[in-house]
Amino acid sequence: MRRLSIYLILGTAALFFLLPLYIMLVTSFKTMPEIYNDGILALPHHLDLYAWHHAWSGATIGASDQGIHPFFFNSFELVIPAVIISTAIGAINGYVLTHWRFRGANIIFYLLLLGTVFPFQIILLPMAWVQGQLHIAGTLIPGLVMVHIIYGLAFTTLFFRNYYVSIPHDLVRAARVDGAGFFRIFWRVMLPLSTPIIMVTAIWQFTMIWNNFLFGVVFTNSDQQPVTVAINDLVDTVTSVHMWNVDMAAALIAAIPTLVVYLLAGKYFVRGLTGGAVKG
Repeated sequence: MRRLSIYLILGTAALFFLLPLYIMLVTSFKTMPEIYNDGILALPHHLDLYAWHHAWSGATIGASDQGIHPFFFNSFELVIPAVIISTAIGAINGYVLTHWRFRGANIIFYLLLLGTVFPFQIILLPMAWVQGQLHIAGTLIPGLVMVHIIYGLAFTTLFFRNYYVSIPHDLVRAARVDGAGFFRIFWRVMLPLSTPIIMVTAIWQFTMIWNNFLFGVVFTNSDQQPVTVAINDLVDTVTSVHMWNVDMAAALIAAIPTLVVYLLAGKYFVRGLTGGAVKG
C-alpha cells in the first residue's frame, strides 16, 4: 500500500505537469472551429498540420512572413558556441579552484557564487555599455553569445568546482611528480573523469540559453533574434482572429530541442548532479 500510494502521488504529479503539454499538442492539430466549439481537452477530429506548417514557414513575425524557422536556427547558432565556451571555461575554473589553489582562491570563488543569485535584469545596463564599447551591440554572434557566456560562468564554475572536490588531490600530485603540467593534467586526468558533470553543465546551459527571452529581446535586432523572441512577436502581430493553433505549434517547435536533450541525456543529468553532491 505504501508503494502504491507513492506511485499514485507521482502519477498525479506527472499528469498535472503534463496537462499543459497535452493541451498545447491537441490544440496545435485542431482547426479554429474545433478550438472554439469543442472542449479544451477534446481530441481533434483529424490531424490538421496547417498550424505546424504555417508556424514554421508562413506566420508573420514582425515585418517578416517567413515563420519561425529563421529564428529557430538563430537559437542554434547562439546556443552551440555559448554552451561549449562557457562549459570549457567553467571546467578550467573548477580545476584551478580545487587542485591548483592560490592565495585568494576562496574569495574569487565566493565572488563567482554571487553571480548565481543576480537576476537577469541587473546586468542589462553593464552588458549594454560593454557591447557598445566593443561595437557588437545588436548582434547574435558575438554579442548575445558573449552575454550568455559571461552570465553562465558562475553556474558552470560552481558545477565543476563541486565535482572536482571529490577527485583525490593525490591523483593530481602523482601526475605532477611524473612531470605533467597544468594542461596535461587537465586533458589526461581531469577531463576523462568529467563526463557526468560535463553533461550536467551542457544540459543546464543549453536549457537556460535556449529558453531565455530577456537577453534576446534586449541585445539583438529583429533579424538576429532567437526563437523565444520570435514566438512573442508572433503573438503580438496577430491583427484579426487569434490563431491559437499556430501559437501552440510554434511554442512546441521551440520546445522540441530541450525536450529531446532531456529525453536523451536526462539520466546523465541526475547522475552528474549527485556525483559531487557529497563532498561538494
